[in-house]
Amino acid sequence: MGRLKYSIIPEKKEKSSRAMGTEHHISPKHALEICNAIRGMRAEAAKTYLEEVIAKKRPVPFKHHNKKVPHRHGLVGWDAGRYPQKAAKAVLGVLVNATSNAEYKGLDPAGMKITHVSTKQGRTLRGWMPRAMGRATPKDTETVSIEMILTEVS
Repeated sequence: MGRLKYSIIPEKKEKSSRAMGTEHHISPKHALEICNAIRGMRAEAAKTYLEEVIAKKRPVPFKHHNKKVPHRHGLVGWDAGRYPQKAAKAVLGVLVNATSNAEYKGLDPAGMKITHVSTKQGRTLRGWMPRAMGRATPKDTETVSIEMILTEVS
């Protein structure tokens, strides 16, 4: 696989930090909905939000991929939602990496805001599932790359 590049370049490089997680074995739809939910949040608020999603205390609103998704109690401004734990753990790992990069650059991670977060389609891992009478069915695994940029709010 080739090297992935960031889709945007931050305006103030010295006041921002970035991180990317490549080829996570998570649902692309779940990753998209989580990224839409945390975009624009402060880093600490997003971290507590993702930890609550992992603990199934707070749902993620599903605004795009919400066919046959049940209503969840506690959503403000939306009805359909889920608790995508595996995807939330992957996004939380990228967020922790971005805050660590901010500390390394000498920035205050408590004053950072998520200005850009997006998902990209990763490689598709080919696989086969054995069936009866010597046959096999293709079973592919999708991967997702997540990029995040934090900017210091002044």
